[in-house]
Amino acid sequence: MYIAEYMTPDPITVSPDMLLPEARLILNTYHIRHLPVVDRDKKLVGIVTDRDLRSAYPSSVTSKHDKTLAFEQVEQTTVADIMTTTCAALGPEASLDDALLLFDREKIGGIPILSEEGVVLGFFSILDLTAAYRRLFGMDERGSVLIGVEDDGRDNILSEIVTLLEKNDIVLTRLIRLVESKDAAKIYMRINSQRPADVYKLLKMQGFTLLQ
Repeated sequence: MYIAEYMTPDPITVSPDMLLPEARLILNTYHIRHLPVVDRDKKLVGIVTDRDLRSAYPSSVTSKHDKTLAFEQVEQTTVADIMTTTCAALGPEASLDDALLLFDREKIGGIPILSEEGVVLGFFSILDLTAAYRRLFGMDERGSVLIGVEDDGRDNILSEIVTLLEKNDIVLTRLIRLVESKDAAKIYMRINSQRPADVYKLLKMQGFTLLQ
């Protein structure tokens, strides 16, 4: 699955010379947390976040006089003064795994999606990633149930599970074998069933150990 399927296309962008109050208004109006900053050719030059803006504004414990002066300064401050210029980015052909690894490594909440020329094509957030994986693993499908069993080492165990469920008209949508160590693994299956208790019973009858 690719980022292009889940990113926000043509995201709201701002120019480097936009003043902070205007950028803050855009974030609040559209309930977003990131604003890619682009030049006249729509190429990415930086990114500004709601956290950047909160840091730029005076603290609630600042004295009234100092707060007034700080607000006056903020009103004349541009996005270019506070934006991050070293931005992690991906292309639309990147996979969900690429995004997950980048989120984990960079500790960021959103990724600009760029063309080969550096033009902003979209934006991909943690929420987009969550939505994509929910779909990938069938979490929102009606009657979807996740079942785990121990891999007891029997030959062709995955084929045995598939055959067993097919013979009993149980719809299997996902099957994953998760290796935990050299000698231990677990198998997770997602099925569509309104009677999961019957599936548990069937698996136990075939000698599978259900994960609790």
